[in-house]
Amino acid sequence: MSKNYISHLVCAECNKIHDADDIQNVCVDPNCLGSLLVQYKLTEDSVRIEDLKDRAFTMWRYHEFLPVIKPENIVTLGEGGTPLLKAEKLGNAFGFSELYIKDEGGNPTGSFKARGMSAAVSKAKELGIKKVAIPTAGNAGVALAAYGAKAGIEVVVFMPVETPEQHKKECRYYSAKVIEVAGNIGDCGKLVTELCKNEGYFNISTLKEPYRLEGKKTMGYELAEQFNWELPDVILYPTGGGTGLIGFWKAFEELEALGWIGKKRPRIIAVQSDSCDGVVSAFHNKKVVVEAVDHGFTVANGLRVPKPYADKLVLRILNDYKGTAISVNDKDILDALSEISRFEGLFPAPEGAALWAAAKQLKAQNVISGTDKIVLINTGNGYKYADNIWK
Repeated sequence: MSKNYISHLVCAECNKIHDADDIQNVCVDPNCLGSLLVQYKLTEDSVRIEDLKDRAFTMWRYHEFLPVIKPENIVTLGEGGTPLLKAEKLGNAFGFSELYIKDEGGNPTGSFKARGMSAAVSKAKELGIKKVAIPTAGNAGVALAAYGAKAGIEVVVFMPVETPEQHKKECRYYSAKVIEVAGNIGDCGKLVTELCKNEGYFNISTLKEPYRLEGKKTMGYELAEQFNWELPDVILYPTGGGTGLIGFWKAFEELEALGWIGKKRPRIIAVQSDSCDGVVSAFHNKKVVVEAVDHGFTVANGLRVPKPYADKLVLRILNDYKGTAISVNDKDILDALSEISRFEGLFPAPEGAALWAAAKQLKAQNVISGTDKIVLINTGNGYKYADNIWK
């Protein structure tokens, strides 16, 4: 590994600077408590595109812009390097000429969560953290359990009772302690906060620590590289906690600072379930914060997040990128999953299928065009949701 360019952490809300050498969760200002973003010393002389030429196609090919300083602290299971597939048959059948799917289902533990946990667990190891806790709808807990096992870090996972059994069992195989909660991920989060306060665990909740985002942003680096450094017109992203959506924004800002891309940005579209559509409601009502919404079970477990912690930043990005937000119901999600499978031979997670349901609706509403270059980010493998899909 060559030089790492990490500089400091900055609060996404109040811009207060924090030391990247210290263990940090959120902004230390009790009146703020905003999410912290890793900042790097980026110039067009930092790293050249040509420097990537002989590197393995995993997320760590961009290691200069990831938070781990010493390579011996990297905890990896081979995450990243996922394919960008042109969905030609599906697109042609429904009037889309440039439809693509970035398929995250092949990551370790079967979802994009592997990226975030590889970065977060690696940095936890570097900072000397020995035990961590997380609230999860399923995949994040599984990923943390796996990477925690690899790193020798103790893991406690809080999951809603309705989480598919496969996720619970997989966490236990990795030796994580699983605590089932009669409630949603927000209820799990309260219990994590209490555990961390009373028993010294590090809280690795979505956007309540700086480093999961760094792994997620590598999807944006990869997508830009796969399109030969020309960004698409539209990106649809399933939005629960919002880390991946923010990750794309952060990646594109960094890539421009490096001189690897220009100023063009895709429209980013947040897709939610009707069950938890707080971002959709806030966006269309021109709010700057999200009001918690939870109407219960959805087949897309990862979308059942009543209120994202970094809701203000999610809404700012949607507005800055001239995007929008839309929700879809479970029937449309399952129909979309069937269509993707039938036409493209892929078996996406319900969260990924929700994007296809949304794309068809947005095209019918003339919000997007059939000639736009459109990317659906399928965040996981559908097999992990067998309990939901086939019940």
